[in-house]
Parts: sequence; C-alpha cells; structure tokens
Amino acid sequence: MTSAGGLSHVRADGTAHMVDVSAKAVTTRTASAAGRVLLSAPAVAALREGTVPKGDALAVARIAGLQAAKKCPDLVPLAHPIAVHAVTVDLVVVDDGVDIRATCRTADRTGIEMEALTCVAVAALALVDMVKAVDKRARITDVRVVAKSGGRSGDWVEQP
Repeated sequence: MTSAGGLSHVRADGTAHMVDVSAKAVTTRTASAAGRVLLSAPAVAALREGTVPKGDALAVARIAGLQAAKKCPDLVPLAHPIAVHAVTVDLVVVDDGVDIRATCRTADRTGIEMEALTCVAVAALALVDMVKAVDKRARITDVRVVAKSGGRSGDWVEQP
C-alpha cells in the first residue's frame, strides 16, 4: 500500500511501515557508496606514517564498515534484513583526509544501498574515533550512494 503521495514507506494515514517485498523476484543487486573524512595535516601524516596512537586506524575502520553492512537493518528502522553476500571497503589517504568507498552485493528481493551507506558511515565514525587524539576537528562529509545495479529501477551511476 502506498500513500496518496506515492511514498512506498508511508501508509495513507501517514504512518510509516515496512514495504512488503515478498512478491518481488530475487535478483543480483550491487550498490556502492562513498564518503570522506576531512583531517588535519598532522592526522594525515600519522596515518601515512603508521603512528596513530590507537593503532592501525585504517584496518579498524575497514572492519567496522564490514560489520556495519551486516547490521544495517538493526540501525535503519525500515531497512529489510537481506543477505549480504559480499562487502568491500577501501580507504585511501589523500592530502586532506581519507576517501572511503564501499561496495555491497546481494541476491535478494530488495536493494542494498542502505548497507553500502551504513558501511561508509560507520567506517568513517571508526576512523574519527581512531584519530581523535591527533585531530579533534575530524569531519565526516559527502556520504552518498555513487552506483547501484540490479532490481526494478535498473542501473545508476553518479555523474561527476
């Protein structure tokens, strides 16, 4: 059931509900998300030199992102619990911080964009936690879906 405005997660009376996807076909679906953690020059240097006081910040952020993708429906109320079949998390240290990109893959009845977004967001949070002793002003920015494939709406890629 959709509301008069056509929003699938909102009933006609205005209350939120989880959409019934049981009749949808199982298809292979992939989504990629990206984000950035802006950091000070000393924090970037500590990452590049491996001298972050808490340890291997990039490894911790990568593992946090992997775990988060699997926990998405526990964190996002209307996200369906779906099988997460693959997750990759890449963190690249750049001159003003760290670029994060995650790709999640499933064969299920609904998309995996929220898992990719959750992965990037939590990887960024973990990175901030790891470097906060070096940079108290670390800032998470630009978390977004950058590509998706599969499902009824088809393929999409962010245009630069």
